[in-house]
Amino acid sequence: MTPKPMPPTGHTGGSQYFEDPTVPSDPVVVDVTLPDTAFTMETDTGVFSRGHVDAGTSLLLRSEVPLASKGNLLDLGAGSGAMALTMGRRSPDATVWAVDVNTRARELCRRNAARNHLDNIRVAAPEDVPDEIRFSTIWSNPPIRIGKLALRELLLTWLGRLDAEGTATLVVQKHLGADSLQRWLTSEGHTTERVASKSGFRLLAVRPTSGTTA
Repeated sequence: MTPKPMPPTGHTGGSQYFEDPTVPSDPVVVDVTLPDTAFTMETDTGVFSRGHVDAGTSLLLRSEVPLASKGNLLDLGAGSGAMALTMGRRSPDATVWAVDVNTRARELCRRNAARNHLDNIRVAAPEDVPDEIRFSTIWSNPPIRIGKLALRELLLTWLGRLDAEGTATLVVQKHLGADSLQRWLTSEGHTTERVASKSGFRLLAVRPTSGTTA
């Protein structure tokens, strides 16, 4: 059976582009240590960044980008859940949505939330997030390699769900078009600025268009 290509809501690279990874599972547990918190998480084949936290995600987690202390937070394309777990630890009074189309990624996220005793993380496929939910914070390492049109549709859809005072932070490699993405987001009415740059990655802080409502 040929796996069904997934909609543009996951991470880049390899078989995580499919809803049901066909590669055999081979889990690896990793320790994640940040300046203010630490946790252990399981990673696996068929899901982005097996065996480590990738450099772009690490840059975001170690930065001082805004994170709301309450409300709904979103890890878009959650993978194994490094961003969601960090959000859950730093904002215990918030509800963290860990969204991914990859079924193995969602299973990992659920196990990792339970492993770290985080009951404020809700793991969901994109279509299972209620339409009325608006987000105070979005963090994402978006799937640049899905193609420009699909990526733009993805970002416009989820950035449109920021509340009026919300902020999204995207981590994008420079050589994969971070600067052109920043220009395009600005042209779409989203105030977008580069807030950090390291090891070939950019952190882009994005605010909602003036028409976004809470």
